[in-house]
Amino acid sequence: MRNYQLPGRSTIHSQQGMVATSHPLASNVGIGILKKGGNAVDAAIAMALVLPLCEPQSTGFFGDVFALIKPSGSKSIIGLNGSGKSPENLTSSSIRSKGHVCMPNADVCTITLPGAIAAFDSLHKKFGKLDLGDLCEPAIFYAENGVVVSPRVAFDWSYSANALKGAARGFYLNRDKPFKVGEVFFAPGQAKMLSEFSKKGAAGFYEGEIANDLIVSLQNLGGTHSFEDLENVQAEYVNPITAQLGDYELVEMPPNGQGVTAILIRKILERFDLKNLNPIGAERVHLEAEAAKIAYSARNKLIADPNFYKFPIEEFISEEIISNHVAKINPNKARDQEIETRENPHTDTVYLTVIDENRCMVSLIFSIFNSFGSGYSSEKFGLLFHNRGAGFSLEKGHPNELAGGKRPLHTIIPGFLKKKNEFTMPFGVMGGQYQANGHARLISNIIDHGMDIQKAIDFPRSFPEAGHLKLEDGYSSSIAAELKNKGHNILRPDNPIGGAQAIIFDHVTGTLKGGSDPRKDGCALGY
Repeated sequence: MRNYQLPGRSTIHSQQGMVATSHPLASNVGIGILKKGGNAVDAAIAMALVLPLCEPQSTGFFGDVFALIKPSGSKSIIGLNGSGKSPENLTSSSIRSKGHVCMPNADVCTITLPGAIAAFDSLHKKFGKLDLGDLCEPAIFYAENGVVVSPRVAFDWSYSANALKGAARGFYLNRDKPFKVGEVFFAPGQAKMLSEFSKKGAAGFYEGEIANDLIVSLQNLGGTHSFEDLENVQAEYVNPITAQLGDYELVEMPPNGQGVTAILIRKILERFDLKNLNPIGAERVHLEAEAAKIAYSARNKLIADPNFYKFPIEEFISEEIISNHVAKINPNKARDQEIETRENPHTDTVYLTVIDENRCMVSLIFSIFNSFGSGYSSEKFGLLFHNRGAGFSLEKGHPNELAGGKRPLHTIIPGFLKKKNEFTMPFGVMGGQYQANGHARLISNIIDHGMDIQKAIDFPRSFPEAGHLKLEDGYSSSIAAELKNKGHNILRPDNPIGGAQAIIFDHVTGTLKGGSDPRKDGCALGY
């Protein structure tokens, strides 16, 4: 039980349905869809369509989606890969010929095709109950009538506004300045796009007037993107990866996502006595950082588009491999070797989850990679172009080497945690590269330290990245000093580390419990 005399949030409890997103307008839209008779998939789509208007720096319609869905009445979980591919005519040699050793961070060559709208269309056709027009209506309303900019969004806007270039500056700046708290952001061009989607489904985006704006704008920027590339975008249903963790089961998306990295971190940490460590102590942070360095380095060597490279999942998380990893960890000293990577870091994403009264459940994550994506937008409708292709490698022969028609390594991962006959929890952690580490940290807070879902989300975070061990302000200076003595290069970041949402369906009581991260503006709502 939390101390009610101190600032904090309580876990949300309800019986019929529940949603959790990083913005209150989106959460309210989701509850409205459920009360209107929609199911969890309907609510997830409607909330996702609103979030690019509420948090344009974090996501957009020219982005990618991954989702895990547990249909009503089923014990199975289905995965949907809604990530786009590189243009067919783009090659790694063409990028290397310009002198690049690794992918540029926000060049037109990093703009892969957008998979999100194809994913939403596929989800609606396969699982939806309401008409697509009903799901688009709230987003169209906010695009036309505006969204009042909230505090965390304004903070991010000011932090990343310099990334905006060309036409995007006219769409996403207010008189050439970042939007401030209380100002109203309008997106009439996106209302037009949503209207086309509501009437024609995916064809309203990947064909016709919207498609023409996208491809002409990309070609004007020097891109190799073609109308055929856009028309060939498809979402793909996949089998999730599952891992038994004692009495618990963790469900993650397979490559090209990094879900297996979260499993590897957790399996490494299970070799240590986590339950008896101080949850806020230096020992826990140190072990987690060392496990993350190992797991992310392994990820960066092997995870890629499965249509180009068969990822050895069983070997990656085998007991023998884990034993080898554990042997490299000194409980008292940080390894000199940092995470081995030539891929670009990123920080911005939105995650949402929803459970309806029939216990259909959705875990969905939606991103444009960097804050404001590539920084470019389409010229007519102002659709931000993501830069997900920055996740490719340019190393010759690397599994994740850029090639035409290929999906890059993705950092965004939805998750589920289950405990047989006790609970099922769709959850996700935002924050770019942090997400796999964030999954491991969140479930450790629950499994090892018995935290309720809101406390597990609130709890201070740490992450080894770019030669530093990032520590949020929730860690004291004495803990930072202990970690420095173990050899860590401590960095106090300007921004909080990620965000998170989760909902638990309690099998025993039949009720729902939800939490949403105070690092964002959002909330969990139930009815």
